[in-house]
Amino acid sequence: MDFIHNHTGEFAALLTAVFWTITSLSFESASHRIGSLSVNILRLIIGFAFLSVYNLFHRGIAFPTDAVTHNWIWLTLSGFVGFVFGDLFLFKSYTIIGSRFSMLIMTLVPPITAFFSFFMLGERLTLFNYLGMSLTFAGIALAVLNRDGENDRLSLKLSPRGVLYALGGALGQALGLVLSKVGLQDYDPFAATQIRIIAGIAGFSVLIAFLGRWRNVVKATADRSGMLFTVLGSFFGPFLGVSLSLISVKYTEAGIAATIMALVPVFIILPAVVLYKQKVTWAEIAGAFLSVGGVALFFI
Repeated sequence: MDFIHNHTGEFAALLTAVFWTITSLSFESASHRIGSLSVNILRLIIGFAFLSVYNLFHRGIAFPTDAVTHNWIWLTLSGFVGFVFGDLFLFKSYTIIGSRFSMLIMTLVPPITAFFSFFMLGERLTLFNYLGMSLTFAGIALAVLNRDGENDRLSLKLSPRGVLYALGGALGQALGLVLSKVGLQDYDPFAATQIRIIAGIAGFSVLIAFLGRWRNVVKATADRSGMLFTVLGSFFGPFLGVSLSLISVKYTEAGIAATIMALVPVFIILPAVVLYKQKVTWAEIAGAFLSVGGVALFFI
């Protein structure tokens, strides 16, 4: 029990990666049916509803009315940067260079997070932390780059525009995570996630209104399968996953938390085989073990 207590942040990050794997698969299915922009706004609304019910029973307050000005300012900024800026660029990169290459570039989130946390929070990593981070990066890259075996299109040149969008997504997620830690302090992580989601809903509402897509969002709610996947993804994403990510950065360094949460591309391998009958190469298996070994160094 002491081991678990001493590594609360690391275990929270590991659970976040598992939950975000479920979320990724759910939102991928939902996006094919009702569109990614509709999924983006609906997942936040549904996630906010889950959080409100939970906080009502857990804290006796449905909404984050007890948050101080410091919490509202920094967590709102985090919501805009992470949910709106980061996700908007990430989803755009999916349409240009594909999710595999986008996820590979997203493994840059941990070092970018460590960079921001060093200058904004004064956090420093140990030699074991850097070694663990390096092994995790190597494992994730190996697993993702070899995803399709002989049919992999690594020889093709990537669109510079697509790479820039993915880098924008990584930048948004990393900076949003650090801003969350600045704004969180001793405040409840689940209530803090509500504030971030409010900012995200506001940002996407303005975007959807500007693009004239509200009719598509309303129409999307009539698609039962699409909404089922959206609700499932919202439960494990904006509700549990994002809240656990805040618990993680509260109890451990932001760079360490981001590295462990970057295991999502590796965790997706198993459901990809079971659900989509994709072939797994030895390189992917080696990458998975290498990544897990890297994560294990954070527990030393």
